[in-house]
Amino acid sequence: MTEILTTILFLIAVIDPLGSVPVYLEATKQLSERHKKKVAIRASIVAFAILLFFILVGQVILEGMDVTLDAFQISGGVILFLFALTMIFGEGKPQSEKHHITDYKHVTIFPMAIPSIASPGAIMAVVLLTDNHIYSVQQQAITTFLVLVVIAITMTILLAANVVQKRIGEYGITVISKVMGLILASYAVQSILSGLRDFFVILK
Repeated sequence: MTEILTTILFLIAVIDPLGSVPVYLEATKQLSERHKKKVAIRASIVAFAILLFFILVGQVILEGMDVTLDAFQISGGVILFLFALTMIFGEGKPQSEKHHITDYKHVTIFPMAIPSIASPGAIMAVVLLTDNHIYSVQQQAITTFLVLVVIAITMTILLAANVVQKRIGEYGITVISKVMGLILASYAVQSILSGLRDFFVILK
């Protein structure tokens, strides 16, 4: 149970559902309420499909390139750490992704599904969490289900985006995103240290 809660918290940190609210409101500001709901639902479905794709074949692609598990853990940790730093010290997820919106008629895929929900950090995270060398098929299936749960939470929050922003405010959402970045940075450092430890054990 503890591992499940830890995984859920980590996925919430890396996907950052609240951080997608201002992006969603900006991206759909010219749409009717009916179309806004469609964007929230479709973007969540597309984002889950993208993450599921990398859960299934991400490691296969990397191993096809002769990338070792230790190198993958270290590089994945570095990427997640850099992603976390942008969440902590950068403009923040809401502001940076709102700047990418140029076509308000086609916002479901970009920037909503990618990179707001299925961000590069989220993609790397799900690949790390479903590593075939570390986790059993049953554990990977549970992780995949938890990804679905977090995406469903994200979709629910987006459908109630106006209420969420009124209650928390964009400033509050930015603060929460930075806290999520700190949690993500901690996991990233742990992944790097584990990769380095296993690498030097092999050398011995």
